[in-house]
Amino acid sequence: MALRYDVSSVMPSLICRSAGERVLLMSALVVCVVQTEAFAQSTNGQHSVPPPVARAVEWTGAITIDGRLDDAGWASATPITNFTQFDPNEGQPGTQRTEVRFLYDSDALFVGARMYDSLGAKGVSTRLARRDQGEDADYFQIVLDSYHDHLGRAFFQINPSSVKFDALGQGGSNPDASWDPIWEGIARIDSAGWTAEMRIPLSQLRFARDSVQTWGMQIRRFVNRLNEETQWAHWSKTEAGGPPRFGHLEGIRIGARARHLEVLPYVVARSKFVRPSDANDPFQDKSEYATRVGGDVKYLLTSNLTLDATINPDFGQVEVDPAVVNLSAFETFFPERRPFFVEGAGIFSYGGFSCFFCSNVSSLGLFYSRRIGRQPQGFASGTYVDTPENTTILGAAKITGRTRNGISLGLLNAVTREERASVIDTADGSSIFRARVPVEPLSNYLVGRGRKDFRGGNLVIGGIVTSVLRRFDTLALAERLNRHAESVGTDIQLRWNERRYSFTAQLAASNIDGDSNAILRAKRSSARYFNRPDRDGGRGLDPTATSMQGLGGYARLAKDAGDWLYEGAVNFRSPGFEVNDLAFLTRSDYVWMNTNVFRYWSKPRSWYRDLSVIAGAQQQYNYDNDLIDRQFHGFLSGTATNFWRGSIFYIYRPATLEDRLTRGGPVVMRGTARTTFLNLNSDSRKRIVLSTNPTYGWNDEGGYGYSANVYATVKPASNVSFSLGPSYNRSSSPNGFVGSAAADTATDVIAKRFFGRHYIFADLVQRSLSMDTRLNVTFTPTLSLELFAQPLIASADYGNYKEFNAPRSLKKNVFQPEGGVVRRDRGTIVERGSNESSFFEIDPDGPDGPANSFTFNPSFRDFNFRSLRGNAVARWEYRPGSTLFVVWTQDRSDFVSEGDFQLGRDREALFRAHPDNVFQIKMNYHFGF
Repeated sequence: MALRYDVSSVMPSLICRSAGERVLLMSALVVCVVQTEAFAQSTNGQHSVPPPVARAVEWTGAITIDGRLDDAGWASATPITNFTQFDPNEGQPGTQRTEVRFLYDSDALFVGARMYDSLGAKGVSTRLARRDQGEDADYFQIVLDSYHDHLGRAFFQINPSSVKFDALGQGGSNPDASWDPIWEGIARIDSAGWTAEMRIPLSQLRFARDSVQTWGMQIRRFVNRLNEETQWAHWSKTEAGGPPRFGHLEGIRIGARARHLEVLPYVVARSKFVRPSDANDPFQDKSEYATRVGGDVKYLLTSNLTLDATINPDFGQVEVDPAVVNLSAFETFFPERRPFFVEGAGIFSYGGFSCFFCSNVSSLGLFYSRRIGRQPQGFASGTYVDTPENTTILGAAKITGRTRNGISLGLLNAVTREERASVIDTADGSSIFRARVPVEPLSNYLVGRGRKDFRGGNLVIGGIVTSVLRRFDTLALAERLNRHAESVGTDIQLRWNERRYSFTAQLAASNIDGDSNAILRAKRSSARYFNRPDRDGGRGLDPTATSMQGLGGYARLAKDAGDWLYEGAVNFRSPGFEVNDLAFLTRSDYVWMNTNVFRYWSKPRSWYRDLSVIAGAQQQYNYDNDLIDRQFHGFLSGTATNFWRGSIFYIYRPATLEDRLTRGGPVVMRGTARTTFLNLNSDSRKRIVLSTNPTYGWNDEGGYGYSANVYATVKPASNVSFSLGPSYNRSSSPNGFVGSAAADTATDVIAKRFFGRHYIFADLVQRSLSMDTRLNVTFTPTLSLELFAQPLIASADYGNYKEFNAPRSLKKNVFQPEGGVVRRDRGTIVERGSNESSFFEIDPDGPDGPANSFTFNPSFRDFNFRSLRGNAVARWEYRPGSTLFVVWTQDRSDFVSEGDFQLGRDREALFRAHPDNVFQIKMNYHFGF
């Protein structure tokens, strides 16, 4: 569907990550492009056509959820039978008859569906998978807007193997599939096709307190063998859709509601087997064993407000984070996987970002939940040090829902305890010093989010506040971390003309307060580099300041529906904007602008099913009015008649200034660069599915980068899938940052131009080879086994050392190595020492020049890194809401100071590395009252 996809701020990556989009990583370039296949529920719309209406019939008798539809109550309900194709023949009646009926009682909504198939049981396509992963099969889905505010969406879906999918969406954010309400669903295949029967407890839905209810509702059916999607409330691919276009479910009468309480206690047993890095270290054991118990509580305060609380929470994650090699100045983003924070995360979303095509830009996120319970940020030194892996969360609670006057709200508070590292110091050789050194202070984290809709959901106004408070007992932590940090933001979303047009705006302010050293550390961070000497004489680098404030904003005006679409957007962060205490921010000090024109052909032709073309441009300035990025791009995407899908794009980036390359030094230049990308995907319904997305980029300075990969998924049986994804990447950059060194400006011309320092670069050649491997075996819809392994070999080779001749210039002075023919007008470089302790002696203007030579210890050196990460996860939902996990995780790695890449040698070294093994068993049990 040719519509934009909003990005939730709980995933504030370099740009966007959400359903219906692709994120493409190519060296330093990060690109987001919209996908044009339908994800119709992700956008909102309004239309003058009266919505279809269905009625639920009250039933006081028994309903057995077995998929047979033979209970007497179903005969009393009038079926829905009018379904229209969304794909493949848009607007035509569905080719397969569908009947859907609704019953309800004082506790639940019942849904009975009969999906006829002209081929009978042979025409039904199904797969057995764990919850939320039953793709590539027929399915039946209902979407409920139970508040009937034209914003919220609760998804309930089932396939013919009784695999359930559920998700929760709010506003323009993408549905959150981590939401796992407790409901029943059974499906059966028979000679006429297949049937589905659902029981959705009212306690799992949120709705107004009115005794007579009217809910928004959409119903969809997908026939996999025909690639046919039909929907009850129909809109076309070029129209804005979503909850305002839903039909109505009427007839539900709800009396006084009893308060509902759910309790979920858990127990975790963990064993860890790790080879000690030092046999004499008293803190390292070959084996460690631990257990913990705790519990979560969910209490229904009203029919539309829920309290979630946790005591001694288990904030571990089952899935492993992938291995990453990061040579940039910026932090790596990892998604949240911990259940307490994942569930309902969309309610706290702020800073949604949209673009048809864009790159190297971030959303205005103010909440990144992985900051809570993070690895301690302080340091302890000694002969032997034992630092906690994570900060302990003493407790956390959140209230979510919607008030009587129509305000959607979320309030979260968490408290983490002070963490101390155990230290043993024997430095003087005659005595032993023991200490417990604080490495993380007692901290409180608060997030409050509210939104209110007007004009039937066409206007939504919201706000958010965040706060972090810390209590310090030591000066070392006070000089490193902010004492308190706050942010406040507001947002507005306006749609008009049947929601074809939209305007989105966000504005946020931040404040940090603390010791002057902590504030100075924030000012010198890679997010802003206040210490850059050519920044208007060091503007903002007051070393005595004890606070810092900043602003961030985003605005977008767009046409979101029709054959022709367009957009214009601006995104900015002032230099002092800082929210990393409770958010994810890689950079500030910029004003970014973007515009695109999008043409979409939705009607199938002889050689394609749909086609998209995007053309646009973007540019970026810093607050010194330096042009630091500009690009022009074109994008083509389409689906062939055999349901293969492909896309290609080209980006041209002319030479501009670059204010981050010297990492706190003066502005220099970046050369003209070009990037091409190709993506090809086979029909995902087939037994073997292939995809590839090779890339190639090059610049005028001789740099280049390319990647080659093939991803294959094999489905040998309806309950087994195996995927393999080898990937090779190679890049050569002429601007690999190595470090900087002070120099005498009296005789050193280049040092004088660069304010008393030399900024050293090198040609950096990086290679990486990885293989993502997954095996999923599902025994029943509630019992599954997943295996994951990721071997990675990566290398970095620095050579041909150089420096820029002058700020705001592209020209470089390449240092001549010892032993060669030395040109008298060029600098020289000599390596002294050996191995990791080596250093360089550099004469910046050669043996006949007046400048003095200087020694330089590089911050980055050649390396070869090998890693193998994997885990096995067995999940068993032995009763609704109660789950048993058995997890094995293995991690092995090896690191050497060699920049070459030799597959045979590196592979052998990887498998020779000693494995670290962790085994976990977690069991929880759901009580409902």
